[in-house]
Amino acid sequence: MAQIGFYHLTRSPALAVLPALLGRTLAAGKRAVVRCATAQRVQELDDGLWRATDPLWLPHGTQAMGHGQWQPIWLTEGGDVPNGATFAFLLDGVEVPDLSPFERVFDLFDGHDEAAVAAARKRWVAWREGSHELSYWQQQPKGWARRK
Repeated sequence: MAQIGFYHLTRSPALAVLPALLGRTLAAGKRAVVRCATAQRVQELDDGLWRATDPLWLPHGTQAMGHGQWQPIWLTEGGDVPNGATFAFLLDGVEVPDLSPFERVFDLFDGHDEAAVAAARKRWVAWREGSHELSYWQQQPKGWARRK
């Protein structure tokens, strides 16, 4: 079963918190897939990750770039995982019907969007019923606090 962490964004957008989370993923020797709802969002993340300063460099790719098997971080709007990632980052309420390829899942949702919060609650219930190990993290002025 996958470990699933819900990340309740209350102070920053996903693009502001992803670099640190992805940097830790790479530091742990893992590969990541970031699943977005739209191609426009993939492009936004692609541009943003190239501009990230902490960590300074986040090697990543998209379908437009190709060579997915070589990319430590893969950005996609689909279900493809050409890099064999075992860490999945879900944005924009994207759902994954089959979590079996992943050891960790990071579900980032906007705490200022009531529909996003309600959808995250539904995913929590569904994944809890699937016997996954769940954790809930709420963004604080400095860092994250694990909540029950």
